[in-house]
Amino acid sequence: MTQIESPKVVKKKLFSPIWLLPIVALALGAWLGIKSIKESGIEIQIHFPSATGIDVGKTLVKYQGLTVGKVKDIGIDEDLKGVNVKVMMDYRAKPFLNKETLFWLVTPKASITGVEGLDALFSGNYIAIQPGKGNAATFFEAERQPPPMQIGTEGVMIELTADKLGSLDVGSPVFFRQIPVGSVVSYRLDGNARVIISAFIQEQYARLVKKNSHFWNVSGVKVDASLAGIKVNTESLASILAGGVSFSSDDKAPAAQNGDSFALYDSETSALGGIEVSLTMNDGNAIDKGTRIVYRGITIGTLQSKQLTATGVTAVAKFEPEYANLLTSDGLFWLEGADISLFGIKNPERLLTGSVINFLPGTNANTALPSSFALQESAPDLLKAKKRQLTITSTENMGLTAGAEVRYKQLPIGEVLAVRLTKDLSAVEYQLELQPEFASLVRSDSYFIPESALSIDASLDGVSVKTRDMATLTKGAVSLIPGTSDTPLAANTHLSLFSSIDEAKQFFSRQQRLYFTLTSVDGADVSQGSPIYYKKMQIGSVESVNWQSKTEDFAIKIAIDKQFQALVQKPKVFWRNSAVDVSASLAGIDVAVAPLQGALKGSISLGLLDSSTTEPNAALKLYESKQLALAQAQAIKLTLPASAKLAAKAAIRYQGHQVGEVTQVKLNADLTTLTATAYLYGDYAEHFSRSDTEYHMVDAQISLAGIKAPETLITGPYIGVLPGKSNQKASQFQAKLVESSYANVAEDALKFTLEDSNLGSMKVGTPIFFRGIKVGQIDGYSLSSQGNSVLMQAHIEPQYSHLVNQSSQFWDASGIKVDVGIFSGAQIEAGSLETLLAGGINVATKETTQAGNRLSQSAVIKLQHKAQSEWQEWAPAQ
Repeated sequence: MTQIESPKVVKKKLFSPIWLLPIVALALGAWLGIKSIKESGIEIQIHFPSATGIDVGKTLVKYQGLTVGKVKDIGIDEDLKGVNVKVMMDYRAKPFLNKETLFWLVTPKASITGVEGLDALFSGNYIAIQPGKGNAATFFEAERQPPPMQIGTEGVMIELTADKLGSLDVGSPVFFRQIPVGSVVSYRLDGNARVIISAFIQEQYARLVKKNSHFWNVSGVKVDASLAGIKVNTESLASILAGGVSFSSDDKAPAAQNGDSFALYDSETSALGGIEVSLTMNDGNAIDKGTRIVYRGITIGTLQSKQLTATGVTAVAKFEPEYANLLTSDGLFWLEGADISLFGIKNPERLLTGSVINFLPGTNANTALPSSFALQESAPDLLKAKKRQLTITSTENMGLTAGAEVRYKQLPIGEVLAVRLTKDLSAVEYQLELQPEFASLVRSDSYFIPESALSIDASLDGVSVKTRDMATLTKGAVSLIPGTSDTPLAANTHLSLFSSIDEAKQFFSRQQRLYFTLTSVDGADVSQGSPIYYKKMQIGSVESVNWQSKTEDFAIKIAIDKQFQALVQKPKVFWRNSAVDVSASLAGIDVAVAPLQGALKGSISLGLLDSSTTEPNAALKLYESKQLALAQAQAIKLTLPASAKLAAKAAIRYQGHQVGEVTQVKLNADLTTLTATAYLYGDYAEHFSRSDTEYHMVDAQISLAGIKAPETLITGPYIGVLPGKSNQKASQFQAKLVESSYANVAEDALKFTLEDSNLGSMKVGTPIFFRGIKVGQIDGYSLSSQGNSVLMQAHIEPQYSHLVNQSSQFWDASGIKVDVGIFSGAQIEAGSLETLLAGGINVATKETTQAGNRLSQSAVIKLQHKAQSEWQEWAPAQ
């Protein structure tokens, strides 16, 4: 019997190795997917002006020769101003795609300086990238030109400043000892004054550029032609064709850094060594770039440039290095050319070569140099400090010019430096310079006279002819007359130039007189030579009469004989004399006739004051009469309407007292106003010359109430005045035809306004009655601003102001009022005779005056036409 084995039960395993295969496959697929996404690239967009030289799928993006992207698509932008180039960038370029990253198209370019983009000639155009900083970006604007220096390039970038670019261009070489060490990479304008040139120095030569390096232009061929010969200078064939820059450095100086700026000179001579100085002058005539600076006949420097400034011309000069030690703070520069005169030609060669700048070193070697030196027009005078400088004046030019000789006994002792008009254009002024050894000849009474080249003296005895030398004929000459005084001439004193010795003697005789200047509102009818009297004795005369435009008055210069010096030192006044002075009174007529000379030419009298308050040297006035002078009146001007009836001799009164008088009245050019010249007596001028003083016309006014200002019927109208309170003084005032409303009203009076539809019989002065007693009056009236009522300015006297308050009623009490009724009969109401003739206003008050019902100063109250019966019964205790 066959034995059957029992089956074995095997327990199933939880994990089978076969499942590792799909897990690994899944992980590998995920990694490949992530890698594919990561390395798929970054799409950006670059805006170019045009698509010329760019092909889809062919044009690459390169950085330092490494391909980092490719053009994917090209499309026209929306405004049709360029194209948008889509580029797929390598994913590794993501850190460099920032806001300041630059892109530009590299194409082959050939110029005189070389070939750019040579690699693009074989591989085709490509887009170059220069990484920048900033936030990440996907849109960029392409550069039109490659940037000056690419990040990562070793070396040093510097800037050179020049007035003009010359023949330099991008790629022009930079030389050091004729070895090319760099090149010009770009240039730009700095405003409109300078050109800034960027130059790149290669890494291995960057240490040669120092902080104090000097750069100069070596472009082209420089030819310097002069009488000394022809000099040709050039750096190399490359610099002739493409331009170039060369430089020199000091080995001990610190190295230059990126961005350092240097001046670019025109030549090696102007760039290397020496000291630059600035020369200032009024104009740039006879000098130009290249003008030599000469010391003892040796050229020690040249003029580099000149330019116009606000005050003249400034030139820059450079001393050669070996002569730099000659320059001191007190060195002198002056322009010198060929000198042509009657005596010959000095330095004739300069007629061809031009003027030179002469230099004289100073002695202050240890003092700092000034910012600029003055270029003088002539050689300095080394003895100038010891010479005597003088100023002489004359009423007219005596035929003298600058350079004329100053002589003493026909020997030259100095010269005339300048001839010009005085500042006020009234005379001619001469600047003289005397040699040191003759300075002592000038005394306090010295003077000068001109010399004539030809002098003819004809008389009965014969004819005498005198001639001088040629210099006197061409430039003139002046002789010194030393005088007899032992007193030296004081500093800054002017001497006189007279036409002859006789004129000089007359002048000095006039010096023995005392001079004063009088101010007058008019010419005072005097002229040069008019006599000056004191108690009818002539003590002097008028020198001149001049009108002063600024003050519109006259300045009269008078001369008093010196023997009367003690007289004029006292307090004094002056007045004009009339040819005939008539004084009429009840006692008779007094007629005073001036002396014949004074009657013909006009005259002035001197009077003495008893008061000692007047200062001897105070400003003097010429008064119109003796009365005004002795009263020391003050002149004022009044402007009035042309209708004013004012005449000369009219009085100026204050409350009936005369405080001044009108001397002249004239109609102005506008025919609408008058100008009155008046005087205030000295005792009253202080009160009535304040700026707020009020002047007004006073004329007779006849009415039923009487006559106001009746005296004017005999004397004529006059000027009334009210004193001012201001501290400010004035001499011109606007006078009114009538005085102001409250002109003569006490300050503490109660002032108010009554209003009515018509003026009626009211006028200035109409009284206001309280129980028949006058307590105030009407002071003025005017139409309201709307023209529908009349406003009457009134006041209540201070002692009665408590009788009127807000409960008061005012009514017209003028004339006779008749009230006729059928049943009541006729009622006739009349006031006093005064109100019947002149009019009047009654007032009644209902309540006692208290603080709450007082009238304000500007209150307006209606004037009633008829009184109510109850008003007559009001009788409050006040």
